[in-house]
Amino acid sequence: MPVLVTRPHPDNEATLKALRARGIEALSAPVLRFEPLPFHDDADTDYDAVILTSANALRAGDLAGSRLLKLPLFAVGSHTADAARAAGFGEVIVGKGDAVALRNLVLARVKAGKLNKDATLLYLAGADLSRDLAGELGAKGLTVVTHTTYRMAPIGGLPSEISDAFMANRITAVLHYSRRSARAFLDAVRTGGLEISALALPQCCISASVAEVLHDAGARKVVVAAQPDETALLDALDRALRPPSA
Repeated sequence: MPVLVTRPHPDNEATLKALRARGIEALSAPVLRFEPLPFHDDADTDYDAVILTSANALRAGDLAGSRLLKLPLFAVGSHTADAARAAGFGEVIVGKGDAVALRNLVLARVKAGKLNKDATLLYLAGADLSRDLAGELGAKGLTVVTHTTYRMAPIGGLPSEISDAFMANRITAVLHYSRRSARAFLDAVRTGGLEISALALPQCCISASVAEVLHDAGARKVVVAAQPDETALLDALDRALRPPSA
């Protein structure tokens, strides 16, 4: 039976490909929709580096020829780092997958003398943030200028074929990549009257923070990735789908 991928487009395509490479059937039902917001670089502000907690922040506009590409960029994880390199950033420093690790990475660069202790950082961000990264770095003496370049809007409901699959018990597990998408998924299954059947399935979460949303909603089987990246998440899915030993 298929696994349900709730990740927004276009990232869901890579997830579907990764699942099929593992021989796992998959269905996709993005519960959030990417909406770009206008971003105009303020040429009067000098930045020392750029921070990214999502690859989506780069999808809102074309940075070709931008002065920002010459700056070092701190990326939350490998997926975001790949998007930054594809956008043209030459120096990309990669974190370990979450905002806490990214904050610590920036502060470690300051401590090592590789970033000024009073540096000004440009944070390209989404409209809804799960953590006040700018505030935490600001408390350490750094100046963080946040520009919102996109928002993720809830879809509202699930496609009829996905609702039918839940009703017929044809879905075996659900993958969750963020707290916001987990909440949007819960809203969608409640709207469709599917909450009981959906939350009885294994909910595979990329982090403990995401898992908390499902736990609080009453999910019975919540599995958390060993680290916040897709490979670890799919490994967690493998564990969730593995038959119990005799």
